[in-house]
Amino acid sequence: MRDRIIDASGAAGLIGDGATVLVGGSGGMGVAEAVLVALEARFLAEARPRDLTLLHTTGIGAVTEHGLNHLAHEGLVRRVIGGNYGLQLPFMKKLIGGNRIEAYNFPQGVMCQLYRAMAAGLPGAVSHVGLHTFIDPRHEGGRMNEATRDDLIEVVTLGGRELLFYAAPVPDIALIRATSADAEGNVGLEHEAATLDGLSMAQAAHNAGGTVICQVERLVDTGALHPQMARIPGFLIDHVVVEPGQMQNYAVRFDPSLCGAEPRDLETIPPDPLDARRLIARRAAFELRPGAVINLGVGISAAIPNVVAEEGIEDLVHPTIEAGVVGGIPGQGLLFGSAVNPRVILDQGYMFDFYDGGGLDIAFVSFAEVDRHGHVNVTRFGDRNDGAGGFIDITQNAKRIVFGGTLTGGGLRVAIGETGLGIEREGGIAKFVPEVGQISYNGTVGRERGQEVLFVTERAVLRPTTDGLMVTEIAPGIRLREDVVERIGFEVAVAPDLREMDPRLYRPGRMGLREAILPTEGT
Repeated sequence: MRDRIIDASGAAGLIGDGATVLVGGSGGMGVAEAVLVALEARFLAEARPRDLTLLHTTGIGAVTEHGLNHLAHEGLVRRVIGGNYGLQLPFMKKLIGGNRIEAYNFPQGVMCQLYRAMAAGLPGAVSHVGLHTFIDPRHEGGRMNEATRDDLIEVVTLGGRELLFYAAPVPDIALIRATSADAEGNVGLEHEAATLDGLSMAQAAHNAGGTVICQVERLVDTGALHPQMARIPGFLIDHVVVEPGQMQNYAVRFDPSLCGAEPRDLETIPPDPLDARRLIARRAAFELRPGAVINLGVGISAAIPNVVAEEGIEDLVHPTIEAGVVGGIPGQGLLFGSAVNPRVILDQGYMFDFYDGGGLDIAFVSFAEVDRHGHVNVTRFGDRNDGAGGFIDITQNAKRIVFGGTLTGGGLRVAIGETGLGIEREGGIAKFVPEVGQISYNGTVGRERGQEVLFVTERAVLRPTTDGLMVTEIAPGIRLREDVVERIGFEVAVAPDLREMDPRLYRPGRMGLREAILPTEGT
């Protein structure tokens, strides 16, 4: 084992020009940060390596820092294939937006399946996920800019069913992270908040004759790792980089409640401020059902677990996160992808198998644009080109979807009182528009599949119908025509039984959500 230990600079030196590199991580979890820092330093000093192809499952970084932001240098990267780019905004804006690299967006679940296809020596992954969205080659084929021309996705028919085939490159390097490595090179993930795709990436690179580099926090003796915690066998690991100060994620050095080492009292989680974001999360939480298996997406929807914690109803539902975490109180911001007091942590590929197969009862996700067809855009709007993450896998297959977002964007300011809501300053950006800029969720196909859909905003709730969207609830204090109907860029119907949104939403403290969502006797 000792001959396999190298420093981060030595690891960066193993990556040659034109290499195809699998970069592990999600947000700030599971990221070999020290090696990425060293790779950037090498490029700045030597202008090497050049023309890399990068594959990453989802966003890796802390918005403007860390992760793949270290690789935001023209010449270092030629092509990138990833599930999401929202956590590497400089990387995205400078290189992708400037047409300086080729860039593809594959759905996050497809990326997980792609690594397993590589490991098995298959030419790619086949999935229904992405059909009739911007991923579909009959639309944009997942291409993110004009510099991206090759077709890596094609429509195929298998067993009489229309599917998408996602081509897999041959990996040269897998760059992954773990907690511990023993004397035989076996690595454990005991302090990781999510186990992610490390095993699949290591198998893919190893079986292709490539090199597997694993950053760890510590070395341990043989036998110190419980076999069920040693998640990647030593024969797959070529080099180990020891980084004693590695962060559990970009928010904390180590929080034992995120990996199950030590539980946390949920009463220590403070409620979020009562603002528009919180209002939407609170109203969305009224759609929870006892026993439901749910997913909680980024943005406003990530604030719902905070409501769950305050209301003390974590025992009523089964929250899941695409990173593979089940149960507990999922985090938001830099903690997204992890959960306080998780019950189960799966490799995320298995979580997406469950999602793609239709296992989710309810998906809580955000929206950036909604149009008259009920199509939703979360992927490309304004100056942002973030990519889908797990959004397409989740929304295409969930039984029910609750989309959350403010009715307008860009400077919206609201006043919240115990009697209702007032608009102090209207947002300058319309979010309900005649046509979305990119189809991330196809409302027409969703209706054909019988999905139940709800749009929750701070001032109104809308449902899609066969004739378009209908306003079904309005906040107390809000004017129906001036504040809702005229702020929507297409004609909407108003329900004949239009209701006021629950007044409890606007009052600080618990709303009594447990009693509200539990079935009453005889129902």
